[in-house]
Amino acid sequence: MQVVIYNKRASACRTTEVIVLGAGVAGITAAQALSNASISDFIIVDRNDYIGGRMYHTTFGDKGDGTPYVVELGANWIQGLGAEDPGAPENPVWTFSKKWNVTNTYSDYDSILTYDETGANDYTHVLDEYDDASDVAVADAGYLLTENLQDPSARTGFSLVGWKPKQDMKKVAVEWWNWDWDAGYSLDQSSFVFGVTGDNLTFNQFGDNDNFVYDQQGFNKWLVGEASTFLNLQANDSRLLLHTNVSSIEYSDEGVTAYFSSGECVSASYAVCTFSLGVLQNDVVEFEPQLPRWKQEAIEQFQMGTYTKVFYQFNETFWPEDTQYFLYADPTRRGYYPMWQSLSTPGFLPGSNIIFGTVVDEESHRIEKQSDEQTKAEGLEVLRAMFPDADIPEPIAFMYPRWTTESWTHGSYSNWPIGMTLEKHQNLRANVGALWFAGEHTSAEYYGFLHGSWFEGREAGERIAALVKGNGTSMASYEVLHGTTPLSEYDAVNGWPVSSFVDYDE
Repeated sequence: MQVVIYNKRASACRTTEVIVLGAGVAGITAAQALSNASISDFIIVDRNDYIGGRMYHTTFGDKGDGTPYVVELGANWIQGLGAEDPGAPENPVWTFSKKWNVTNTYSDYDSILTYDETGANDYTHVLDEYDDASDVAVADAGYLLTENLQDPSARTGFSLVGWKPKQDMKKVAVEWWNWDWDAGYSLDQSSFVFGVTGDNLTFNQFGDNDNFVYDQQGFNKWLVGEASTFLNLQANDSRLLLHTNVSSIEYSDEGVTAYFSSGECVSASYAVCTFSLGVLQNDVVEFEPQLPRWKQEAIEQFQMGTYTKVFYQFNETFWPEDTQYFLYADPTRRGYYPMWQSLSTPGFLPGSNIIFGTVVDEESHRIEKQSDEQTKAEGLEVLRAMFPDADIPEPIAFMYPRWTTESWTHGSYSNWPIGMTLEKHQNLRANVGALWFAGEHTSAEYYGFLHGSWFEGREAGERIAALVKGNGTSMASYEVLHGTTPLSEYDAVNGWPVSSFVDYDE
């Protein structure tokens, strides 16, 4: 198919068949799907200088020989593996991690010790209480789904089965460990049905194990490897434009043009936009024309969460070396440095003396706004409360990312909010003319997961390939989505005796 230049401004642009906007998992996988369909006329654009997107690593600390460790600031786990049924499908991230020899270790969530402001305090029985409540809640969420009943908040769903932590801060910490740590949001902010089914679709299908990646070449090693199968990375393939910032996108049914901050541009018959939900929500890129209301509403309603790892390296390991996780219940604040994970444990980076805490949502936003010194001091205060018998010195290295303020992410990953229907989420996925969308946020089944990005990127690439070959179709979209209550039911019977449209001030 010949690229159609539909805009005079775009007449001087480089042309291609397909523009892939973003070189993360969704973008590279979309390009690979095009390549697998014998379509090689595409250009991949990314503002960073590496392949991987939010699968992002950096150097940290000192191994003792003057060289640093490599730690992941973004995605860190292969989630959903180890299914007992030999006929079960395999998580593609696990498949490629094995193929490219990504170093990882089983995350043992039973390897956990619990603490409060007084130090060690065994409340692991509360973990069992949550698990018991969760088993009932999961079944209840499944019933709501199959019977097409209204979806409440996850808080409502768990309260109905008896899980009500209220001001019991140990229960609050356990709830954070089980829900917030995964979702990036609390039960109060999350959909019950989709919050439960989202996890079930991953862990019941692929297996309920997670492996933590600590590869010293970075988690993105597998994605770079896959990219190398269809891009000539050694020769700086001209189809891969890194360090290229997209400022605006013009689209129609006939084609798409992406304009860069450098003044350059690329025009194509089709484009797939794999920018994060946070980028779309924060108007980082201008769309011309504006995206239709049905698309904008879906973008604005879905949630972009923030997950922040706060890294410390000390001159010794003062915490139990044989334990992976340490859960802290603050006496007054939910989610205040509640989870600590050791990298000095055998099977990870033994002898590294590295431990990191995790915060999410509002606590992430709070520490992003303050200085490194203040955050370091807060975390140290918590560690000294947890281990009162240890003489804990200042760390020899300290670091944490600020995902919400990064213009290319504006957050870490997505979450399904209360009130978001499957149809409205489909509007998040749907293409607008020749402009397509893909990413973890567009995955109804695997939102928030790396493999969600992979599946969505593959589907977008395959669908665009079919269109290029003349036998493809657009995704379903819903320009009008009605509510559950017609205007006629706003009456006295339902406690609404006065018309909302009466105005005696006129």
